[in-house]
Amino acid sequence: MPHELRLLVLATRNRHKAEELRAIAGELPVELLTLADFPGFPEIAEDAPTPEGNALKKARAAAALTGEWSAADDTALEVDALGGRPGVHAARYAGPACDYAANNSKLLSELSGVKAESRTARFVTIAALVIPGKGSFTFRGEASGRIAESPRGDSGFGYDPLFVESSTGLTFAEMDSATKNRISHRAGAFGKLFDKLRAIIAMS
Repeated sequence: MPHELRLLVLATRNRHKAEELRAIAGELPVELLTLADFPGFPEIAEDAPTPEGNALKKARAAAALTGEWSAADDTALEVDALGGRPGVHAARYAGPACDYAANNSKLLSELSGVKAESRTARFVTIAALVIPGKGSFTFRGEASGRIAESPRGDSGFGYDPLFVESSTGLTFAEMDSATKNRISHRAGAFGKLFDKLRAIIAMS
């Protein structure tokens, strides 16, 4: 099997996300690297107005600079009571240098006094795959739920302690990793992306 069919660069430095994606990939016959494996790789500004734009921008940059097959994602958190905010700005909601705790604190503050039935929300993830010389593909995953009134659970990252997934009644931070990696928005998007890769590899 040619080397370029076995190497996939994940355009992220987020260790938690990389671990999650490796679990979702399962037995996919590729070697998954991240930007941490390419010292000196420049920061990629996530300044597109949509998750699709940001995911494609990151994947294309990684492919251009490494010459390898590359994948990236971007996620929007759409809270109905906030008119869809934080949306595409979810990762930087509390400011450019913010951390997960600051983002969660700001979200809870803005929802102060909003009743449980009005705290509906959804995660939307777009995963992008770029194959140099062969084009790009995007895949969508979505999870519906609501925002809890306080953090629950010790697993996951980002808004996981606040997002109560509809079908289970659990926050993503209360789930075991196997459950989350089966039903989450990121699992939905990357499950489709990895299926596409399996089909491409099988045809090679």
